[in-house]
Amino acid sequence: MKDAPTGKKSKVKRGTDWERLRHMSDAEIRAAVAADPDAHPTGEAFWGDAEVVMPRRKEVITIRLDADLLAWFRQQPGYQTRINAILRTFMKAHAHKKDQHAPA
Repeated sequence: MKDAPTGKKSKVKRGTDWERLRHMSDAEIRAAVAADPDAHPTGEAFWGDAEVVMPRRKEVITIRLDADLLAWFRQQPGYQTRINAILRTFMKAHAHKKDQHAPA
């Protein structure tokens, strides 16, 4: 089974190292943020037209998926959220087709 999962998990630590952060000074934190190429400062202009978007209610369902597909998604935490995002993207990509075929 060439595509079978190995059962090995990545040793890369994910998330925030809260213990390390607790021991950093405010100046060290600011310097780390300034050195991060992915961090962009935000000001009033950025937040000026922001709006609160409440999450949609989730509905519990039973769905049958191929075992290999489910195993692939389960390799990382949050797999149900990812499946939901993929299905939503597909829905949005095909929403215009439904509108074109709607009866007049």
